[in-house]
Amino acid sequence: MLAERGYRVFAAARRAEDVAALAEAGHEAVPLDLADPASVAAAVETVLGATGGRLYGLFNNAAYGQPGALEDLDREALKAQFEVNLFGTLDLTARVLPAMRAAGAGRVVMNGSVLGRVVIPLRGAYAASKHALEAAADALRMELAGSGVWVSLIQTGPVRTAFRANARAAWARHVRAEESAHRETYRRLAESPAGRGEAPAFSVPPEAVVRALLHALEARRPRARYRVGMPARALVLLQGLLPDRLLDRVLRAMG
Repeated sequence: MLAERGYRVFAAARRAEDVAALAEAGHEAVPLDLADPASVAAAVETVLGATGGRLYGLFNNAAYGQPGALEDLDREALKAQFEVNLFGTLDLTARVLPAMRAAGAGRVVMNGSVLGRVVIPLRGAYAASKHALEAAADALRMELAGSGVWVSLIQTGPVRTAFRANARAAWARHVRAEESAHRETYRRLAESPAGRGEAPAFSVPPEAVVRALLHALEARRPRARYRVGMPARALVLLQGLLPDRLLDRVLRAMG
């Protein structure tokens, strides 16, 4: 959608086969693994080298969800979640900001989640990383005030992508379900549509996220936050209306 609108888009992916598929589709494709600082540095060098050191926008869309009760996730699983969803994202952002500052204009858009505001059971690691990303986006927005670089955060609910299938794979890597105090909950979850990687009926298509992204890129004064999808708007509203214990009951029913 961005390319069709006239943008020169550098599309990044972690796996070589995905980079090749992007290139075959006609995009300028760049390898990028946010968990690898050398890969982040190389990607930025490639893009800025191709553009003569200019970059207008950065859409930080790479992330994954690590399901599982927090007591079932070891330190390595938690570190991996934050390496991609927070540390790598901030590393990439910091590396492109000098080019934006030099131009006196730029847009940084973080793809967050409503789980950066509220939490549901068995999503604690992912939600913690998105809560941290919310704080980082707020800090960056204030730190860059007056520079010509604007920072926005998109808070999404469920979106129809491969996110749930990838989360299921992360759960299989790191959670020993049969040894857990939550094993019955895991069994029920595995048998549910979400556990099979299916998107909920109220999920929005990826195009809904792009519409928010376009506003963040093109508006004279972009918003600090964009909420995409009914669940994102509803849960933030409920958070402001309900006492914590009642909100917990609502969120537990969603877990």
